[in-house]
Amino acid sequence: MLDTKFDELMEFPNSFPFKVVGDASDTLADRVVAVVQSSVPGDYAPSTKVSSKGTYHSVTIRVTVTSKEHVEQLYTDLAAIDGVKRVL
Repeated sequence: MLDTKFDELMEFPNSFPFKVVGDASDTLADRVVAVVQSSVPGDYAPSTKVSSKGTYHSVTIRVTVTSKEHVEQLYTDLAAIDGVKRVL
């Protein structure tokens, strides 16, 4: 498990932005939404940006998190998506 200080820095529940950077893929945003929905069901409208060379996509999604552990679990789950390089 991650050792973060989210519990010291935030109050919960909180709307938290996750930025997922991965290999360019038309399905990256859908895969990010699927992972988030398994933890926090709801309607999501992530924004996707393409890198200058088109090699990577970044997907930003805002999620209502309920605890430090919830944030850490989402970071872990999002990082496990195939092709993901970073979760910020």
